[in-house]
Amino acid sequence: MNGQSTLLTTEQAAKRLGLSTRTLERFRASGEGPEFVKMGHAVRYTAEKLNEWLEARSRRSTSDDGSRQRCMRIDCPR
Repeated sequence: MNGQSTLLTTEQAAKRLGLSTRTLERFRASGEGPEFVKMGHAVRYTAEKLNEWLEARSRRSTSDDGSRQRCMRIDCPR
């Protein structure tokens, strides 16, 4: 995390992701959510980590479980 990163609250991060705060809290507890920063009792997220988490969940179809390496080129074998 660089010195210029803006820290977002759970409410701000949830709004940015289009999730409820409760879902984001549940994801955090289970370890399936985005990385966060813990400072005492305060939990904060960076936009960079939210974007990385979203990118890791990007899929091309509903049957894509994300287990295979995705090829973004037009000439990729299918």
